[in-house]
Amino acid sequence: MKKSIAALTIACFILLSASSQTLFTYGKYKADVNDFLNAYNKNNPGPTTNKSKAVNEYLTLYINSKLKIREAYDRRVDTLPQIISEVANLRTQISENYMSDPELVKRMTGEAFNRSLKDIRVAHIFISYRNAAGFVDTVEAKKKRDAILQRLKKGDDFSLVAKENSDDPSAKNNKGELGYITVFTLPYEFENVIYATPVGKYSSEISSKVGYHIFKTLGERKAVGKIKAQQILLAFPPDVDEAGKKQLGKLADSLYKLLLAGENFNRLASSFSNDYVTAANGGIMADAGVGQYEPAFESALWAISKDGAITKPFATSYGLHILKRNSVKPVVTDPNDKGNLLELEQRIKTDSRWKSSKDFIYNQVKSKAGFKKYPIDNDGVWAMSDSVLDQKPMLPVGRSIIASTTFFTIGDSTYDATDWVNYANTYRYKQDGTGAKPWPQVMDEFEKFAMLSFYRDRLEDFNEDFRNQMAEFKDGNIFFEIMQQEVWNKAQSDSATLLALYETNKAKYKWEKSADVIVLFCSDQTIANTAYDLLKKNPADWRNIVEQHSEKIVADSSRYEWEQIPNLNKAIPKTGMITSPLLNTNDNTASFAYLAQVYDKPMQRSYQDAKGLVINDYQTILEDKWNEALRKKYPVTIDQKVLSSISK
Repeated sequence: MKKSIAALTIACFILLSASSQTLFTYGKYKADVNDFLNAYNKNNPGPTTNKSKAVNEYLTLYINSKLKIREAYDRRVDTLPQIISEVANLRTQISENYMSDPELVKRMTGEAFNRSLKDIRVAHIFISYRNAAGFVDTVEAKKKRDAILQRLKKGDDFSLVAKENSDDPSAKNNKGELGYITVFTLPYEFENVIYATPVGKYSSEISSKVGYHIFKTLGERKAVGKIKAQQILLAFPPDVDEAGKKQLGKLADSLYKLLLAGENFNRLASSFSNDYVTAANGGIMADAGVGQYEPAFESALWAISKDGAITKPFATSYGLHILKRNSVKPVVTDPNDKGNLLELEQRIKTDSRWKSSKDFIYNQVKSKAGFKKYPIDNDGVWAMSDSVLDQKPMLPVGRSIIASTTFFTIGDSTYDATDWVNYANTYRYKQDGTGAKPWPQVMDEFEKFAMLSFYRDRLEDFNEDFRNQMAEFKDGNIFFEIMQQEVWNKAQSDSATLLALYETNKAKYKWEKSADVIVLFCSDQTIANTAYDLLKKNPADWRNIVEQHSEKIVADSSRYEWEQIPNLNKAIPKTGMITSPLLNTNDNTASFAYLAQVYDKPMQRSYQDAKGLVINDYQTILEDKWNEALRKKYPVTIDQKVLSSISK
């Protein structure tokens, strides 16, 4: 055992040492072994019986590509407008994917998954900042908060305190109970407090924009997942009295009896439900998770014991409901379920918890690039801003700020009063339309906006994965462009050389046993079976069959060698044969072939039939000559010791 560990340690040391070394030089340029290994492993992911041979074969291809890319840069192919445009477009498309901390995403996804496994029953006391007259009175709110906390500390019943003191109107009836919640049900700040509060305990107060909140954990259970259900809602009209409720109750009872007698739920929902959104769809609701509806509704919904069962009519603040359970989707419990993790990640990025996701960027910019604030008179900045942006008279203190006054620097970039005014002119108002933000808040947002922009514009300096992806894309594009110039375009346009190559190697360009084949590509297995049956009845009618199903069938007629014929298997081709439909499991399309004419002996290809093969051969000749010329221009020297260490 010790010997194996020692050998593994030595192997790891060799690999780490090699990864920081030069594998080969080409002219005055160097190729790092780590870059080669990344490319090799990406293109050769599986095990191989002869590692040394595989590495050497790939090294030849790798060197040839590096020489071509180097030549492209030396010719300034990277400055072509289309290359610059394509690289810029990709940068725009992918940069946002690198504007978040991977560790934060991983941590939040794990946290959300763990919380999704548990539902928590919660009660709530709310203390509003607004007093009875509707005015904000934080002093009075603090007094009320302290009095409530004192009562709870003495041991007073939470539900009684909620009923008597909570500013949530519903607490008078539900005693503060919110029912069960799970991950994403409430704002992240509330969720954190609730999941950290033991069963039977109440939390410390937490403040929001509207007031103070105190939560109590009443119980918890294994997460129940989501339920698909239908409902009939008989809504209470505004100012409904008891007589009106009784009348609706009679109608609800009648509908319930009809359902028990076998009446169709969809029809009754469409005819009688006042939930007009779901009524139009037979009462079918969106999949319901925990914490979406008021407790009375959810309690009845989750009490339905089996699919197809219905509830008796029950009341909520909205009216009378009858529910039918269609199915239950259990919560995902596999921590490695990629689909579930991706869904959680997407929800995280649209949730309030994502506000902190940019903090790592500010820290990166400050630590790596440097962020320096200059001493400026804030009162002067605010006075200048009021005057410039809101046309208020300029106060004397505001005249100390001029257009070029530096506010702060990030790295080698300077941000002055002009930058500030341009930003504030666009972003100084609240998104909810309630007026302007305080100037200090706008300044804080301006500084963060500048750091985000700085980071985004210099992502290559901050993120190695992004830098590598952009470099790979750019190298790929200029490789394609120079191959077009030096090989592909020349091979296709030099008609005289192509014809001469064909004549010189005519014996090489032969048809093996072949057939004239019509291949029908179908959008799915069903239409393939239909077309197959029709074609078997009348093969000569294949054009009409394709035209009749032009939206679902595409035909291609060409000459195929026998081993190329779709789904022929081991059958011997015969004129008029139709192969059975072959399903493509990647996209569920299907195809089959009709053999119009079979040739059972090898035949000479005409120049036109062989032209594609001739072009391929000419491309190989051109590329081989070019590779030879490039190796003379950029002499290649391989470090055999390093190569040996990575070939084992």
